[in-house]
Amino acid sequence: MTPPAAASPREVFARLSAGISAGRWHELAALYAEDAVVEQPFALPPAPPRLEGRAAIDRHFRAAARGPLELRARDVLVHDTADPEVIVAEFGYDGRVTASGRAFRVANIQVLRVRDGLIAETRDYHDHPGFARALRDG
Repeated sequence: MTPPAAASPREVFARLSAGISAGRWHELAALYAEDAVVEQPFALPPAPPRLEGRAAIDRHFRAAARGPLELRARDVLVHDTADPEVIVAEFGYDGRVTASGRAFRVANIQVLRVRDGLIAETRDYHDHPGFARALRDG
């Protein structure tokens, strides 16, 4: 009997996006390899520009779960690359600040490397200033 094939990068991104959109923050770290690295070049303090390891990624997602934002992915476009482990995902978030009900939109690009069905590394180009404005104005 052959083992099931590992999930493709597109499938893993779809699970990540669906989990964020459903607010299942506590489940998301399981999508990452034990030694995964997340780079966030546009992060604003106190958000870290780099997360190393599944435990740090889990803490990051659990902090997001305690925050006042709800996010729903929209207009998702996934690009394959010459490297079968790597995809580029373009998408937006329709967001809501739960404390005020204020709606907002932000744009995002993620470059994901998925190995053996788990996210090994990402570079996340989220609109961190847009998130900050939503929190400040919301």
